[in-house]
Amino acid sequence: MKMKNIAAVAMAGCMAASLAACGGSASSAATDASSAASTEAATSEATEATGTSANGFTVQLGSNPETLDPALNSAIDGANTLITVFEPLLLIDENNEVVPGQAELPEVSEDGLTWTFHLREGVKWYDYTGKEVAPVTAQDFVDAAIYALDAKNASSTEYMMEGIIANATEYYKYTSYLLESENGTKTTDEDGEAIEPVAEVKPEDVGVKAVDDLTLEYTLVQPTPYFLSVLNYGCYLPANGAFMQSCIAEDGTDMFGTDNTKLLYNGAYILSTFEPQGRRIMTKNPNYWDKDNVFIDAIEETYNKEMDTIAPEMFKRNETDLAYLSADILDAWLAADDTENMVSPSRVDSSYSYFYAFNFEPKFDEAYEPDDWTLAVNNENFRQSIFHALDRVKAKTVMQPYDPESFIINTVTPPNFTDLNGVDFSEVGDLAAISARDSFQSDKALEYKEKAVEELTAEGATFPVKVLMPYNPSSTNWDKECQVVEQQLEGLLGSDYIDVIVEAGPSTGFLSEVRRGGKFALMKCNWGADYADPATWTEPFSDTGSDSYLHWRADTAAGVRDIIAEYDALVAEAKAQVEDMSVRYNIFAQAEASIINHAVIIPYGVEGDGFKATRLNELEAEYAPYGLARQRYKYQKLRTEPMSQNEFNTLYEAWQAERAKALAAE
Repeated sequence: MKMKNIAAVAMAGCMAASLAACGGSASSAATDASSAASTEAATSEATEATGTSANGFTVQLGSNPETLDPALNSAIDGANTLITVFEPLLLIDENNEVVPGQAELPEVSEDGLTWTFHLREGVKWYDYTGKEVAPVTAQDFVDAAIYALDAKNASSTEYMMEGIIANATEYYKYTSYLLESENGTKTTDEDGEAIEPVAEVKPEDVGVKAVDDLTLEYTLVQPTPYFLSVLNYGCYLPANGAFMQSCIAEDGTDMFGTDNTKLLYNGAYILSTFEPQGRRIMTKNPNYWDKDNVFIDAIEETYNKEMDTIAPEMFKRNETDLAYLSADILDAWLAADDTENMVSPSRVDSSYSYFYAFNFEPKFDEAYEPDDWTLAVNNENFRQSIFHALDRVKAKTVMQPYDPESFIINTVTPPNFTDLNGVDFSEVGDLAAISARDSFQSDKALEYKEKAVEELTAEGATFPVKVLMPYNPSSTNWDKECQVVEQQLEGLLGSDYIDVIVEAGPSTGFLSEVRRGGKFALMKCNWGADYADPATWTEPFSDTGSDSYLHWRADTAAGVRDIIAEYDALVAEAKAQVEDMSVRYNIFAQAEASIINHAVIIPYGVEGDGFKATRLNELEAEYAPYGLARQRYKYQKLRTEPMSQNEFNTLYEAWQAERAKALAAE
């Protein structure tokens, strides 16, 4: 729970609404009693429809949300629920086309700085029983934005407004100062360091305005071509300010989002049941504006820490509607007559990119010879030898035993992520040649090895160079993949040249301890797209960020520093180009190509949900290769029979053709 200074909560203009107490079930005075009764009855009926009987969908989840507060939750464990019960301004269709949601498509000023949204009339907030509470207004989006940007609320999504919305960054910094200085009463922190005052920025200074009840206006810092693609994030979702205020206890404890009774809902579903460490039931909202496109009456998500092993057996018994099939049972399912037609592949997930990162600032133990590694990693011929020696298909076979080639990518930005006038970004400019080749070339790897040995020997390096490659033991089969990479690299380059050391990292806190802690030499990393623009893929590699995956350091060799300096300059130039998309994309392509061609990183692949048994057709759902839209259940229909491989492949080909047609029409 969070402690909040009640007086600091800015809920301008919305406190006049007469709302039920937080978690109460009373409707607003405007709600007709019979309407409320029918709504509650419909909700109850939908709740009973969960399971494979009737029209309810059940799924097992391996984790639980820490909070249901949409501004705070960006993790998949809770976000898949929240994105289903809250309606954003705009939705995305099955072909990644932006369509109206809570609002119509916006009007944009000539200078690209002002975006005006007109909200739908008659959309309401409902409590967890399905009773109407209040109308949804533009002020709800303002309240939610200010809440997310206030540092004391510790939002995990506010970064999607910083640098985009006018004065969002400045307001966040000011509230951070208030938090650290205890509202200006302290001048030094716990370490005795001075707390520098920050100029006051008021909530009304932030570029989110309610022009009237149904007109919402955003003012941007600069023209932002991808602005519409960020609107599904929690900080852009609405929240009724008066209801949030009612959720603050007398002692200042903020209870908003602590359970389903501490939320109001404006989406296709209502979170009618919430049992921590148990189950969540979302029931269809019978008053949802687009209810005719919501086909499943209820979704039951049950926490099950053993879901990976238990769910497949539950699926056979008709006790769950979705089960992921790990590699160790997949062959058996495909071979058995009673399960063969229950197995289907999943769509390739272009929202995440996997790559092998070299660490230029090793912070691992002396036993792994960090000084020797530093000499090696700063040598381009050494990096190129590993770059060209890695057989990515062989490594990918561990996770994707069927058709691993489909999951290999040659660029950081995955294919089918975004395009320029119908040309996929991975084929734009300098990336075209990279996309056309396979980085695995054994003859080149050995040529680079020979040069590296000569240069590194002269610099005093010791062979074999120790290459620490950790993995997270909680990630299924990552250890096996690392072992394949170890054997393959040492087999080609020679164990007299490199000694790949595969070690398990901690199962909890792996990211902080290992990747951010710099306790690796070479490791598979990933990055997820936040929005529909190549800029989203640049953040892990910049020398200007606070969380570079590559751990740049002051004594990094001059040649490498020149590479990353060029990269940063190109990225900055591309980001500044907001008028000519052709120029913007070509510069981004040049930047990405530069770090690939110099073997600063090794592009690896994409993933998907693997093979699964399911009674849903994921191709019917909203689709976007970024953000959370794909987690919604809207548009999907519950199938009477599981999806088979043949049927999925046929539907997938049709979906790809339809999406290509949509791109060509843009």
